[in-house]
Amino acid sequence: GEMQEGQVWEAAMSAAHYRLDNVCAILDYNKQQIDGYIKDIKGIEPIAGKWASFGWNVIEIDGHDFAKIIGALKKASETKNIPTIIIAHTVKGRGITFMEDKLEFHGRAPNKDEFERALGELM
Repeated sequence: GEMQEGQVWEAAMSAAHYRLDNVCAILDYNKQQIDGYIKDIKGIEPIAGKWASFGWNVIEIDGHDFAKIIGALKKASETKNIPTIIIAHTVKGRGITFMEDKLEFHGRAPNKDEFERALGELM
């Protein structure tokens, strides 16, 4: 949902304008916001194309893969004269059957029973 905010794009323009190659943003792109799915509230696609058009180096990865995250950060550190955004495609609550891709858990923490069940599923 933050990608719908004007100040994000003002900052993106400034970072590109000043060639801030020491800036690396990571977008946890789980495609949800507090009120629902982003596509239903106010679509932001093509998100990679928008960042590229603002002058950023764009890297898209599976945000659940630690090796890909580390590799993307390495690529970002090697990129010169432009900022980098890593678009990490993720699934909210991944790995926990009753939470995975469920909007209700976007804005609330699990209760004690849900927490215990989630821990059991992750172990």
